Order: sequence, then structure tokens, then C-alpha cells
Amino acid sequence: MIGFTERVLTYTEGYDKTGFVSSGITYDATLRNLELIGEAATHVPTEVRERYPRVPWRLLVSVCGRSESEYGTEQRPRQADGHI
Repeated sequence: MIGFTERVLTYTEGYDKTGFVSSGITYDATLRNLELIGEAATHVPTEVRERYPRVPWRLLVSVCGRSESEYGTEQRPRQADGHI
């Protein structure tokens, strides 16, 4: 999960919201890494989740579900509000 997060940070560095959403490959690569973070979060054992309660586990898992439902569409979000 750390590696995917580092990629997201690297890919998005220097973009504003509008530029990022219209960036094409960068947007797609970032979305894919967010999907991978969400998928990995589904496999984190309960004991680990309980040990790190400040991590928004449900949010991470929901990113996976949201991304999969949008996968394959050519649409970009109508507005990038900074929240995933």
C-alpha cells in the first residue's frame, strides 16, 4: 500500500485539480493505484485495523468499490473536490 501511495503522490505532484482531471494517462495511472490501495485494504486483518484506528480503513476500501464501478468509462469527475 505504501508503494501505491508513493506512486499517487509522484504522479500528482505539480498538478492543480483541473490539470489533473484532464491529464489523461496521469489521471488513469493515479486512479489505478487508488484502486490497488483499496483492494489491498480489503485484505488487512482485523487485528491490524484495530491497532491503527486513525487509518480510514472504510474509506480506503470504498475507493476500490467506487473505482471498479467507474472502470471503463470515459468520463472524468464533474468536479475534483480533493476528496477521494
